Amino acid sequence: MSMNFHRKLPIPQEVKKEFALTERMQGIKRERDEKIAAVFEEKEDKFILVIGPCSADHKEPVLEYICRLRRLQEQVQDKILIIPRIYTNKPRTTGQGYKGMLHQPDPEAKPDMYKGIVAIRDLHLCALRDYDFTCADEMLYPENYRYLSDLLSYVAIGARSVENQQHRLTASGIEVPVGMKNPTGGDLSVMMNSIVAAQSSHTFLYRGWEVTSDGNPLSHAILRGYIDYAGKSASNYHYEDLMRVQDLYNKMGLLNPAVIVDTNHNNSGKQYLEQIRIAKDIVHSRNQNPDIKRLVKGLMIESYLEDGAQSTGEHVFGKSITDPCLGWEKTEQLIFDIADKL
Repeated sequence: MSMNFHRKLPIPQEVKKEFALTERMQGIKRERDEKIAAVFEEKEDKFILVIGPCSADHKEPVLEYICRLRRLQEQVQDKILIIPRIYTNKPRTTGQGYKGMLHQPDPEAKPDMYKGIVAIRDLHLCALRDYDFTCADEMLYPENYRYLSDLLSYVAIGARSVENQQHRLTASGIEVPVGMKNPTGGDLSVMMNSIVAAQSSHTFLYRGWEVTSDGNPLSHAILRGYIDYAGKSASNYHYEDLMRVQDLYNKMGLLNPAVIVDTNHNNSGKQYLEQIRIAKDIVHSRNQNPDIKRLVKGLMIESYLEDGAQSTGEHVFGKSITDPCLGWEKTEQLIFDIADKL
């Protein structure tokens, strides 16, 4: 009935100093942030894809995936802005199972939080240094955000975290877009209230400091489907759902109305191949209605080198050990198809 304290971990400032960005990397980060912000502010017409593995598990396959994304980005750069997913924390409904690279840099070894901090920073640094990509991660633990705050260009707050006060207040002090997912029960008012909180200024306690945030005008909605009263998956990406969110934004008077649609999770019923159909359906809806086109800024897609998922000990290179993902061939074709239809 207690916690066993193992060791004091270094503060983010110390880790950032030891594993620092070069001036060139800082410049790429600024340029990427400006381009992404311009999409949310309607200054740029590109379509955002937040795309990558359900969770980052091993450095080598994740970087191989990002290398391929870099080549693909060059081919669709006139229409699409790619933000790779490097998700280093994995939410677990019951607390059981693999919790992500932050906890276990080696999924088959015991948790080691210090090695995890170093591993996730190293992975994001490699993506920026070697492939000119600043990436997305989920803010599962608000106090850990600062370990990566100088590297991330997009932050997601998950369906189980979106009602949490500390997540909302921390989001209000983040300088890049923060997507707030609808909760697992599907109540859109919860998501919209979280956006209000994130766009507002607050004074609160963070990492032992009293801080005041400026508010984040780039916080926005992520639609990921939900679980209905009968315990079944239900989607919320259809034309009528998007129009409903548009109405909610209009009524609440929020800045920069925006939606990113998560094509997996309950929108797909966790049938990962459905992401292809869903992505095309959303692009079609955008093409039918200028209001939806302005609202829907992009998609979130779970994709890796190999189709599907595997158990931790199977060792298939680039195959998810958490939720099933689209393999590379299907991913590449889907991105080209989206670009053609935009």
